[in-house]
Formats: sequence, C-alpha cells, structure tokens
Amino acid sequence: MVPLIRARHSGTMSSASPPVFPFSPAVLAAAPHRLLFFVGALNVLAAMFWWTLWLFDPVPMPVNWVMGGWLHGFMLQYQMLPSFMFGFLITVFPRWMGQPEATRWHYVPVGVGLLMGQVSCLVAAFSGSAVALRLGVGLTLLGWGWGLAVLGHGLLRDRFRTWHAVSCCVALAIGFAAVGGFAWYLHGFDLRVGQAAMRLGAFGVLLPVYATVAHRMFPFFAANVVAGYRAWRPLWLLAAQWPLWLAHVGLELAQATAWMWLSDLPLLALSLVCLWHWWPRGPMPALLRVLFLGYAWLPVALALYAFQSLWLLLAGEWVMGRAPLHALAVGMFGSLLVAMVTRVTQGHSGRPLVLGRVALIAFVGIQIAAVTRVAAELMASPYTGFRMAAAGWILAFLPWVIRSAWIYLRPRADGKPG
Repeated sequence: MVPLIRARHSGTMSSASPPVFPFSPAVLAAAPHRLLFFVGALNVLAAMFWWTLWLFDPVPMPVNWVMGGWLHGFMLQYQMLPSFMFGFLITVFPRWMGQPEATRWHYVPVGVGLLMGQVSCLVAAFSGSAVALRLGVGLTLLGWGWGLAVLGHGLLRDRFRTWHAVSCCVALAIGFAAVGGFAWYLHGFDLRVGQAAMRLGAFGVLLPVYATVAHRMFPFFAANVVAGYRAWRPLWLLAAQWPLWLAHVGLELAQATAWMWLSDLPLLALSLVCLWHWWPRGPMPALLRVLFLGYAWLPVALALYAFQSLWLLLAGEWVMGRAPLHALAVGMFGSLLVAMVTRVTQGHSGRPLVLGRVALIAFVGIQIAAVTRVAAELMASPYTGFRMAAAGWILAFLPWVIRSAWIYLRPRADGKPG
C-alpha cells in the first residue's frame, strides 16, 4: 500500500486513458467503499433534509415513544456516519492485517442492511409510522451485525495483534449493543435503555473509531508527503484514551454531568498532545491540511464539555446546552467525514490525491455550519441558529455528494479494478 500511495503523490499514474462507460449501479459492488460511501452520502442529505424540515415545524413526538431529537441522533450516530466507517474499515482491515481483500459477500449485506434501515427510518420520520421505525432499526442492527462479524473474523485470524483493529471492533461492538438497546426500547419502552443508546454513540462508538483511525492514518499520510516528517503514534496514547472515553459515557449515563470534567480534561490534554505532534511544521497539501483542521475541533469540543461540567459543579447552572456535542459531531465528525472520504474516494478511483474545489467548498461550509450550531446555544432565539446550521449542512454537502455519487457509479479513472 505504501508504494502505491507514494506513487500517486509523486504523480506516477497509469498512462492508459480512462475508459468511458455510462453510469452503472453494478459498479457500486466493485469495492466496499463504493457501496457503503454511496449509502452514507445519500443519507447525509436525506436525514438532514428531514431534520431541517422538522426544525421549521417541530412536533414533540414524530414517532411513538421517540422524540425528534432522538430520531435525529439515531440516524446520525448509527446509520449515516457508520455507513462511511464500515466502508473504510472493511477496505483497510485486510491491509492492516495482511489478509485477502474483502469480497462482495463481506460488504454487500452491510450496505443493503444499512441502506434499507435508513430508508425505513426516514419513512417513519416523515409518516410517524412506529412499524417503519422498528423495521428500520432492525435492518440497521442486521447490517451492523454482519459488518461487525466480517471485521471480527479478520481480527480473530489476526489473533488480536493489530491494536487499531481491536480498538475499532470494540467501538463497533458497543455500537451494536446500543442499536440493539434502541430496538429493545422500541418494543419494551424502557426509557433508561433508550437514553443509554443515545448517549453511547458519541463517546462510546464514533469518537473511538475516529480517534483510532486518526492515530494510525494521519501520521502515515503526513510522512508520505511532508519531507522530514517523523510519524508519531505510540500505542500508549490509544490505550490511555479508552478508559477516559468509557468514563465520560459512564458519568453521563449516571447523570453525574458535574463530574465529567474528570474524564474530559485529560482527554483535552491528550488531544492537544496529538495535534502538536502530528501537525507538520512544513508546507503540506490541502488534502492533508483539512485532516488536521478537522481534528482540531476535538480539543475545542472537549474544552466546551469540561467548561460546562465545571460550571455546573461550581455554579450549579447548566450552560452551553448541546454546544459541546455539536462541536464534536458537526465540527470534528463532519469535517473529517469530508476530508477522509474525499481522500479515499480520490485514491481508490484512480484520481489524483488532491482536495479539489467541491470538497473545499464542503469543508468550509461545514466549518460555518459548526460555528453556527455551537453559537446558536447562546442566542436568544436558538432555533434560528439550529435551522441555519442544518440548512448550511445541506448546502455544503450537496455538490460534494453529487460528485462523490458520480464517481462511485463509474469505473476507476485509471482502468484498474475496484
């Protein structure tokens, strides 16, 4: 993999002219990232379109026993972002562990399960159908479970020697339990189970996967394009974050929000250490720069979490609302979604590893949406900011999704398989 990436950076590519083929849905099954990124890209727009409409006309419970915010949180945490995560991990796990590439049987059921789960949940969101919601969560659980089994099988064959793979699988196993818990909530109506499922997503599933991939890949990417760069990724750094992520989740589940600074301040320190060591000191291409800019939202979010917790402890007031969560979700997760998916899409479609104008517009748009959403918590009329941020998300992602889908539906530009 290393020589291939270096060759692309140096401009050495196949001299064969790109074949001209019409769009073909069958091409989506040629590689795991194609299908699963395509599914995620569709939901980036569809889920946020529904959420934007709901913000303009909010109703307390659009589906029986599920508030609008919970439905929004479920689709973002367990459908939209995981589609991209499974697409990336099923692609890179064999490379991390020196195993054969995934076949269609490994990733097509994951894509079908997540796609149909997303469609069914969106039907529920628009129609208020509890049956459609239960079906959507069930299909999501099946797709997630298949993907976890595929990744877990590779991990077993590797005898748990690749710690980045272990970390990702642990996070995805927590996610599988959370989706199962939400399905239980829909059938058993135990509010505590539903709350736990919602609260596990950010620090129990998404952040561990994002941080693990960043720990392994960001220094690797930088070392390939920045002269004299020394990759720094000690395993103790990854190990030190896991108990802190779990502590954050545990304190939140125990409603001990005033003490969450005990986990968030050390996490803030570790994120700043990472950013300091990883950030290249010399010139770097835009496609690399956006990775570090996106990661920089993590210490911002953790600082907001810590401030909110300490203020609650010392002053007894809950301030900032959901600003910390959205600094993490929109700022970090949204920014790195654009940065990483663009990189994988360009490289695995036989195109030059460049950011490009469309991805740059999406990245800048997400920064504006993130700042707007965080600032909205401090506004006299926060719903105005909520609506602006949601609409900004759609405007930022629309050209990027269209371009990405166009690439996924066509063969590689260099004529190679995949």
